Amino acid sequence: MNDHPLDLVDLRGDCENCFGLCCVALPFAASADFAVDKDAGTPCRNLQDDHRCGIHARLRQRGFTGCTVYDCFGAGQKVSQITFGGQGWRTGPREHARQMFDVFPVVRQLHELLWYLTEALTLPAARPLRPELRRLLEATEALTLGSPQELAQVDVAAHRQEVNQLLLRTSELARAGTRGRKKDRRGADLMGARLKGADLRGANLRGAYLIAADLTGADLRGADLIGADLRDTDLTDADLTGAFFLTQPQLNAARGSAGTRLPGSVSRPAHWTADV
Repeated sequence: MNDHPLDLVDLRGDCENCFGLCCVALPFAASADFAVDKDAGTPCRNLQDDHRCGIHARLRQRGFTGCTVYDCFGAGQKVSQITFGGQGWRTGPREHARQMFDVFPVVRQLHELLWYLTEALTLPAARPLRPELRRLLEATEALTLGSPQELAQVDVAAHRQEVNQLLLRTSELARAGTRGRKKDRRGADLMGARLKGADLRGANLRGAYLIAADLTGADLRGADLIGADLRDTDLTDADLTGAFFLTQPQLNAARGSAGTRLPGSVSRPAHWTADV
């Protein structure tokens, strides 16, 4: 039996098969991440009629860094092609568009949970939990396949709590194999912290605030990074081999180098080398 029926590759955004939902459904405010304000349900001024971004190659230079770090975990193409059968928000009735914009954030959250559950099933130490992980993965996938009306009724918070409890147990098993004293920095305020060369092997960094922290050359092998805020974190030459529950959006928000060692579940952001 296949222990992880979903591939992490399938849980990444495929803009070619999406109706630009993240550029319409989601709001953003003028800040360091976005050049302008935009209300939820209002198309971004850079969105073209073909649902492509008109400044995609120049987003960072034009003040839209927030767009470059975002990923929908594959929710965009699911909502566009499966939930709404390929009918875009431009061509359907107004109520159709409103439903699509309401459903997209729900499916995005569920797809993020699918990412974690799928990765958990690949961790050798989680073998004792695989039946439970598989059950919750299948239940989560089933939720994503509901009708727009059914998706609107999903209690995402309650489902996330159930998944999180199992992921906590998974984390404990995965980190138990790391030798030495494992630091518990769950939810810690480490903004701007000087952690150059720090030994964080097997650390619990769940939900830690690492904004602008200096982790140059730090050892993060086997660390749990679920929900850690890595905005502007310096990961230059850091070793994240075996780190788990790290997502592409987290990594995209950080800074790194060609010497940063990454787990196979994520890709090296293009701007890491472009910014050099």
